[in-house]
Amino acid sequence: MSETSAADARTQLLALIDELAVVRGRVTLSSGKEADYYLDLRRVTLDHRSAPLIGDVVLDLLEREGYLDRVDAVGGLTMGADPVGTAVMHRSVVRGTPLDTFVVRKEAKAHGMGRRVEGPDVAGRRVIAVEDTSTTGGSVLTAVEALREAGAEVVAVAVVMDRNTGAKQRVEAAGLPYLTALTTADLGLD
Repeated sequence: MSETSAADARTQLLALIDELAVVRGRVTLSSGKEADYYLDLRRVTLDHRSAPLIGDVVLDLLEREGYLDRVDAVGGLTMGADPVGTAVMHRSVVRGTPLDTFVVRKEAKAHGMGRRVEGPDVAGRRVIAVEDTSTTGGSVLTAVEALREAGAEVVAVAVVMDRNTGAKQRVEAAGLPYLTALTTADLGLD
């Protein structure tokens, strides 16, 4: 994607996030802390206008950071990562740089094949764990653990929207590059 169209995709995605995902007003977060806004990124990742933009923005990030031609698949912990991985997969095909996607279950199924990582086999493949938004990095690190157990080589973590609340530091402390497409600062929320 050209630099101009990459910037356009980023700008359009930020506008949709601001319109659809930012709920302003005092809220109590799951941590018990209070905040002046709530960020519900699923309102964006599951929106038909946003999905292609998410795919392009993440692919642009992977290309800019030098990972696009060095990975086979992207995906992460269900449910936040599911639409991100799917958007990246679809846009990668359109752009001529096809990537598979996978879904990581919180627990292995008790029936069928009992898999924790669904989709194409990740054993021996270079993958990037993705997430829609990250606060502490816990969900994406859970996915990383499951991917490694399945035999994947996890080369990085990529998030659509980082909240600037410690996820980057936690993921990097675990020895993985942390790639961020957008941050809450981009929305003027920090």
